[in-house]
Amino acid sequence: MRRLRQLAQRTPPGRERYVDLLRALAITMVVLGHWGVTAVGYDDGRPAGHSALADLRWAWPLTWVAQVMPVFFLVGGYANAASLAARRRRGGSAAGWLVDRSARLVRPTTVLLLVLAAGAGIATLRGADPAQVRTVVWFATIPLWFLVAYVAVVALTPPMYALHRRFGLAVPVALVVLVALGDLGRLLGPAALADGNYLFGWLAVHQLGFAWYDAARATTRRTGADAAEAAEAGATAPDAARAGAAASTTAGAGPRGLFRCGLPLSGRAGALLLGGGLVALVLLTTVGPYPVAMLHIPGERLDNAAPPSLALMAAAATQLGLILLLRRPAGRRLRRSGPWQAVLAVNAVVLTLFLWHLTAAVLLVGLLDALGVLPTPPAGSAAWWAWRVPWLLALAAVLAVLVAVFGPVEARTRRPPATGPAGTGRRRLRAGLAVAGYAGVLVGLLLNSLAPKTAPEPLGLPAPALVAYLAGAGLLRLLRSGRVGRRRPG
Repeated sequence: MRRLRQLAQRTPPGRERYVDLLRALAITMVVLGHWGVTAVGYDDGRPAGHSALADLRWAWPLTWVAQVMPVFFLVGGYANAASLAARRRRGGSAAGWLVDRSARLVRPTTVLLLVLAAGAGIATLRGADPAQVRTVVWFATIPLWFLVAYVAVVALTPPMYALHRRFGLAVPVALVVLVALGDLGRLLGPAALADGNYLFGWLAVHQLGFAWYDAARATTRRTGADAAEAAEAGATAPDAARAGAAASTTAGAGPRGLFRCGLPLSGRAGALLLGGGLVALVLLTTVGPYPVAMLHIPGERLDNAAPPSLALMAAAATQLGLILLLRRPAGRRLRRSGPWQAVLAVNAVVLTLFLWHLTAAVLLVGLLDALGVLPTPPAGSAAWWAWRVPWLLALAAVLAVLVAVFGPVEARTRRPPATGPAGTGRRRLRAGLAVAGYAGVLVGLLLNSLAPKTAPEPLGLPAPALVAYLAGAGLLRLLRSGRVGRRRPG
């Protein structure tokens, strides 16, 4: 608590605290959503879990809000733009930013994979079926599907932010057009045309985060400058504040239309996005060919989330509209110490919560099965609903233990030590090694995600996936240490 109070007191006054709140709320919804819709049964005498959404058709429209992956990429775009811009203002390079940015993502993920591989190896040595071991680890690593896409957009942030600064909102619009073309491939063929949507869809939302950052920064600069100017001219404090507030309505002046860099942040813009996105979403899922659910439903013709579809882009626009409408009241509340400390607490271990929440489910199901007390009511039945509250409470207790053990790995991630300027050759070497490190991490995560869940894997993870990931993570760790590709001062 003392550390949280100190962090709250050191928060810069211009920080967009609402972004941190959205990240905390999104991770909470993901965790509770995955847990809440899980139905557990037995398959060939072994516990098995599946989503109950297929049996809860009335809940499908709720996924328009519950599918919060767009929120993750939106706030990720904001945070990545803010971090990259700050790095460049200090004279840093894009390669240095990539290396340093990898720490918060890669370290907690490495711990998860090593722990799961070690546990799987022990189970295999004790006589467990390698195919069953793989199934358990596959379920625990489902969150890594998201991480594949997110690491990719982080790696592409420097060039994509440069495109944003040149072409503004035209970039996400073009990406959404590519998503629509990919959907045509899914509907009319070739289906492989839609594979690019895994990148185009999430990049589009990430670009909107860039635009939000640019608009917020312009507002902060202009508000502060105009308020200070009014105060210097002898205006009263309320008049100076009003001058700053008035300036915020004209922040982000420059190119208009699609080529503007700043996202309109007014309530009117929020209402237009909310209404327009909602109308588009209804039309796409009723008149159009898209399923109502924004999450995977077995048997549906299309999957709106894998890869992202045009309907999911409409849902993202709807969510963005709601986010903008709530921005000011939420921002005022976050000026209070209590709510802000709670947001800081969640954000300190946000990736740990996400990475380990399905491992918590595996551990709880395994324990209840071993004790012979695992409830398996049919999805949607009265017994299943009655089991939701104790089920969620038990899972929360298990996850709390996991976060207490592994959370410090994320919470104590520190910035690398300061380094001196490097020559051209060193910069190029460092950039090449950073790209290689990210490529290794991406290949490893992708190979694991694509491997069949029943493949016999003694370590639970495909050996090539583990080798590629650890090689990439190790290279990035070496770069962060400063022993390769950059020169220390002095």
